[in-house]
Order: sequence, then structure tokens, then C-alpha cells
Amino acid sequence: MTTGAQQHSPTDLPLPEQEFVDSAYKRLDALRASYRERQGRIHSTHGVGNAQAWTEREALSAHLGEMAARLEGVEERLVFGRLDMVDSSTRHVGRLSLSHDDGTPLLVDWRAPAARPFYQATSAKPEGVVRRRHISTRDRRVTGLEDELLDASAAHGLELQGEGALMHALSEARDGRMGDIVATIQSEQDRIIRASDKGLLVVQGGPGTGKTAVALHRIAYLLYAHRERLERSGVLLVGPSRLFLRYIEQVLPSLGETGVVSVTVGDLVPGVHARASEDEAVARIKGLPAWAAIVKEAVRALAKLPREDQELRVWNRTVTLTRADVEGARRRAKRSGRPHNVARESFARELMDVLALRLAREAGDADSEGGVDPEVKRSWLIEIRDSIDCRRAINTAWMPTSAQTLLRRLYARPEVLAAANRRAKSPLRPDELALLVRPRSAPWTVSDVPILDECEELLGPMPSSSAPSQEMDPAELERARAAIEGQNLGGGIVTAQMLAEHSAAQESWAPLSERAAKDRAWAYGHIVVDEAQELSPMAWRALLRRCPSRSFTVVGDLDQRRGSTRPPSWEKALGPAARAFAAEYALTVSYRTPATLTSLAEGVVARAGSPVLYPMTAVRDVEGCYRVTHADAPEEAPASSRRDSPLWRAV
Repeated sequence: MTTGAQQHSPTDLPLPEQEFVDSAYKRLDALRASYRERQGRIHSTHGVGNAQAWTEREALSAHLGEMAARLEGVEERLVFGRLDMVDSSTRHVGRLSLSHDDGTPLLVDWRAPAARPFYQATSAKPEGVVRRRHISTRDRRVTGLEDELLDASAAHGLELQGEGALMHALSEARDGRMGDIVATIQSEQDRIIRASDKGLLVVQGGPGTGKTAVALHRIAYLLYAHRERLERSGVLLVGPSRLFLRYIEQVLPSLGETGVVSVTVGDLVPGVHARASEDEAVARIKGLPAWAAIVKEAVRALAKLPREDQELRVWNRTVTLTRADVEGARRRAKRSGRPHNVARESFARELMDVLALRLAREAGDADSEGGVDPEVKRSWLIEIRDSIDCRRAINTAWMPTSAQTLLRRLYARPEVLAAANRRAKSPLRPDELALLVRPRSAPWTVSDVPILDECEELLGPMPSSSAPSQEMDPAELERARAAIEGQNLGGGIVTAQMLAEHSAAQESWAPLSERAAKDRAWAYGHIVVDEAQELSPMAWRALLRRCPSRSFTVVGDLDQRRGSTRPPSWEKALGPAARAFAAEYALTVSYRTPATLTSLAEGVVARAGSPVLYPMTAVRDVEGCYRVTHADAPEEAPASSRRDSPLWRAV
């Protein structure tokens, strides 16, 4: 493979490349304007037609808005490559696909099969490519060309330009945010990006190997290759911190993708944003798989049999709720297999029916065969709902509980947690249980969230949010009435009910990423996890239930795992997710970390007794890239100096 080495100023660069870039941006601008114009026309007819017409307009408007946003996220380096083929054809490669008005291709999406030779072709296997050209741009202007001649026999005098695209990219300054690598994806990275989405794929990579960039580009590729499926189900990206997510937040929009849900483990449960810190030993205990059985037993204990029959006051009568009534209803509700709070509805309904029939018969409202008229039964059910005794008895037998209430109770009452641990035959030791005790008011930590998720899974939503409502929320209706009065919309044409229903329906047209982020039970089509070596077994359980298809891309470095123990393999590190393991790829070339630092770090780790599992090769070196600082040994340095020293804090 021959690489051009000529240097050019922008005014020296071949004019056709600038003309092509201009035409691509012109087409992009036209498409953006077209989508927004069509969306604006829909909004101008907002009040026209019936409810069905409104629904159809809202759906089309949401679709046009998403398409426009996707194009608006792409600006810099729209065009970055060109392939000159042996058949004399030319393909320009860019961030997305563009066509002329007549439908003929203008720009090839980097994820399309036609663009694959841009990343995979070599001089040994040129795949029909004569010359591969990397095009650098800034503010829509061509600033550089980097050529590689892959088939010299078919070159026919082609001029080569540039110094080599990868080394040029490595020399560019960084600005505190991650950039995409779409123009310089290397062959080993491209194979991972385009790998099958079946099962769990592990990408092992040390510092500077580009594993995070590969994961993000894989998201963009999968959204392109499986658009129909993933547009319905979505993609979840799990990062190690909010700071990390801010660092990478511009990568996917710059690749034309805006519909990905990005969270940390601490944000997995909607409404919970865990930020509090805790001791590493406590976090380790909370991550143990034993919590699945502990939570199951804690939930099971919420349904209790009364010790004896109960006399309940209903209106001006007394009715008996027997222990056998409760036991039978509980058995049938548990048999349904539904979550605790959901199963409670059938449990409560059965007991209320039993009491209503019993009251009707005792009051002489039954016919000769013991049957009760439905209207009579309904009137007794109303009285039962109003009875404090009945509500107390049913709730005591099967208490509805939220996930946060249950877990706070387990932490604040050691005897309750110990009992659940004992019934679960859990391996948690008394000293470990003691570390978990804390007041109910303590803030949530990241390690609490997977346990909360386990509680949510077994409890289900609270009755107020799970029961179907035949009427709008009174608060929503009141807001709607105020809006009507404020806008002078009265007079019978628009009702509060209509306005409230209209507002509620708008939620269904929100972008998928917004709807999925609010729904704990959302089933994603693919999940990407960065720094996956840090996830606990409980965190893996939370992620597995969010992806029934078990389609994962897992990125990390076992050699950088925190703590004193390092799993010997990824299959050991994955915990319950290991069952979905399909393939492992290792990125062995470090593009950012200097060779001196790589060698130094591997030596330090080896002397500590844990030789690296995945050695790397650095493509460059930087003279004077590190500095040695001598510090007192831990046993010699005062505790105060160790606490205040940035060096010891880093260690």
C-alpha cells in the first residue's frame, strides 16, 4: 500500500473535491428545510378536522421532526472519504446517505455495504479499490487530502496526496469532548462495529485502544442496519458516570443518530438519581447475587395470614372475614404469577366479593337459591370500600408497598433484613448485614439502584398507578378548565375533558428515547455497556431484564477493574449475563497512549502480582510523557499528609 506524502494548502487542493462537498451540504440543507417546512404546514392546520385527523397529524409531525433533528445533528465533516474503483466509478463516503432529486446516489452512508471497502480494503485484498482518499474538512471547506494506493496496476497515473489519515488524526488537539472516528476507523475496529447483534459481544480494550469510540460507532451501525427493529425498541447506552455521558454526548448526533437513551446504573430506575457515595465494601455486598433471593423473601413476607377470624363493621352491620377466606384468596392471587401489587388487586377484589355476598345474604337480599342481584351486590361493595375495618383488614393481609419503602425498611430495621436473609438461605454473614444498617432518610447510592430495580420487578406499580381509570385525573381536568377560561375557549365547543385528553395523548407522540427513559419496564432492542468490568451481578440482572433478546455490546478492560480481585476472564466477570455470551474481540493497538507509558504501566502491574491479561502495542511514543515523584512509604507518612496529598489520593 502506497501513501501519498505531499503537503497542500487549501487553495492547492483539487477543486472537484470542494465542489462535491458544496453539493453535499447544499442537498443536506435542502432536506433539513423541507422537513421543517412540512412540519410547519402540519402545525398550521392544528385545529382542523376530527380527533382521528389530529392523531394522524401529530404522528406525521413527530416523524418529520425526528428526521429533521437527525439531519440537524450532522454538520462537521459531512464528507470524509472517496473510493476510486477499478471500473472507473467513484464513491464518496460520509456520515449519512444523500441522493439527488432524481434518486441517484450522491453520498454513501459509512455504514452501508458499499462503504465497507473504505475500512476493510488493503493492498493485499483491495476489494476493487484503486485509491482510497480521506478528505479533511472544517466549516464546510476542504482542508486536506490523504491518499492510499491499493491497486497500483490500475492506477493509471492517479496523483497521491497527504501524510496518512490516521497519524494526521492522532496529531490533532483534543477539546475535552470525545470526537467520532468515523473517518479513520481501522480494520480491527470495523469488524467489531459490523459484527452480528446476536447475543452478548465483549470488546476488550486497554487505554487508548478506542473501545468507547468503537461502541458508539457500533450503535450507529446497528441503528442503520436494523433500523426498523431498533426504531421500535430503542438502544440503551449505560456509562460509568454522568461526566462520561457528557463527554461522549455529541458523538452519536454527529453520526446522524439522536434516539439513544443514555444513563448510568444510578439512573436506571425512573425517578431515582443516585449520587451518594459509600464504602467499597458496602457496595460489594449490595452487588452480590444473593439479593435476588433476599428481596423475593422480603416481598413474600408482605402477604400475611391473620391469626384468627375477624369481625368487621360495614355500615350498620357486622360481617366475618375468616382466616380461610384470606388463605384461599392469597393462594389464588399468588398462583397468577403477577407482581405483588398487581396480584393484590385480584386478592382484594375476591375478598370484597366474598364479603359483599355474605352481607347480602345475611341482610336477606339473596334469592331462594342464594343468588344476589348484581345491583344489590354493587351497593354492598360501595359500603365495603367505605369501611375502615375492611380496608385495614385487606391491607394488613396484603400490604401494597413501593420499592423505595421496602428497601428503606430493610436497611433501617436489621431484624427484618436478617429474617429475609435467613429465609432466603443467603450467604450474607452477620458482619456484612451490620454494614448495611442506615436510617430511612439516607440518600440512595449507585449500588442501591439494582436492588431497587429488583424490588420494582417483584412488587410492580402501586395500585394508584396500575389500576385503569375510566376518568381523567381531576388535577388534569382542573388545569384544562383553567386553560379554557384563560384563552376564552368556552361556549361548548371545547370541553375540559377534550383538552385534558388532548394533552395526555401528546405523550404518546414523544420521541422514543423520552418514552423509554420514563418506563422502567421498557424492552430495548440492544444495550451497550461501557466500563463493564465494574458492573456487579445485581447490575447485570437489572440490564438483562431490560433486553429480552440478550443483544448486548459490552466494552471494558479487565486489567483496569477496581478492587483487589480481578476475574480471570470476561465470562467470569459477566455474572448472570455470561449465559448470553457470544463472542469476544480484543483491541490490542493503543492509538493514544504513548508506548513508554504502556510499557511502564504493564511493568508496575506485573510487579504487583497481576500481569496484564491483554498486552497492548502502542502506535506512537512521546518523549518525556511522564514524571517520577518520590513519596514516603505508607507506613512512614503521617495519616494527615496521606489524606491531603494528591498523589496518595490518586493511589
